[in-house]
Amino acid sequence: MKRRKFIGLGTLAGVAAGTAPSLAARIPLHTPQNETRYQKGQSPWPICLDTVTIRPASLREKVQIAATAGYDAIEPWDRELAEFEKEGGNLKELGKEIKDLGLFVPSVIGLWNAFPPTQVAFEESLKDTRNRMRMAADIQSQHIQTIPNTVGENYDQKYVSQKYRELIEIGLNEFGINPALVFVKFFPLKTLGQATGIALDANHPKAMIIPDTFHMHISEGGFEGLKFLNGDLIAIFQFADAPASPEIGALGDKHRVYPGDGILPLPEILKTLKSTGYKGCVSLELYNPEYWKQDLQEVANTGLRKTMAVINKAGV
Repeated sequence: MKRRKFIGLGTLAGVAAGTAPSLAARIPLHTPQNETRYQKGQSPWPICLDTVTIRPASLREKVQIAATAGYDAIEPWDRELAEFEKEGGNLKELGKEIKDLGLFVPSVIGLWNAFPPTQVAFEESLKDTRNRMRMAADIQSQHIQTIPNTVGENYDQKYVSQKYRELIEIGLNEFGINPALVFVKFFPLKTLGQATGIALDANHPKAMIIPDTFHMHISEGGFEGLKFLNGDLIAIFQFADAPASPEIGALGDKHRVYPGDGILPLPEILKTLKSTGYKGCVSLELYNPEYWKQDLQEVANTGLRKTMAVINKAGV
């Protein structure tokens, strides 16, 4: 394969002085080796804020919080975009606001119910799928997460791969957006290996997956498989730590904690990620309801600081 060597193949007004990092923290720098670096040269990847991390805020507030904290990118959810439009907002204008604040949108979450188990149900699902793609494209998102919540137990890998290929074609040809496949412990398609198999069998040059450190852990698929991937296969890299307790079988998304506050070998994972040649975003994704009770700007600030501490520890 030419593309992969996979498995051998306006500044915010009113920001108090000292609260936010300089805008320069989000401007990519170029090293003498022509490697683009971010966060004042500290990171080989743009750092993104998944909006679920600060869920109680409005979508426009989340954009401002991310920009103030110094993130490079923001990753919203489809329901936020739908609510924004319902309340009279213009998503294309919001996309411009995001860009004007020095951010970009690597991904939107997501294409729910995109893999119903029959052809008739799949065709019926395309109306909602296309609308979600349209909303994501309106804010200039690069990808949209394709979520296997309806593939069914004992899903047919060939069928799901074919449907994923069709979704890629619709996304690229009709909306200029690239659907990428996620895996979630709580759905039938649970592991990095299973998602990778679907992406490979889709036999499409733009097939991509979205690893998530938390679900790699709780699905018990592990982290070793990451080293066999080429970074071109990865659309975005979801980032969170996991606590030592409760036991792994009882962990849910609500237990996600700041990077470095848990037990995952995040520095080693990032070293492996760097070795794949991956160039996309590392996206902080925390569903922790305890964080939602706190000052959301401080949550965003802390998340970026702790993410960067792990990156610095990894020495990448």
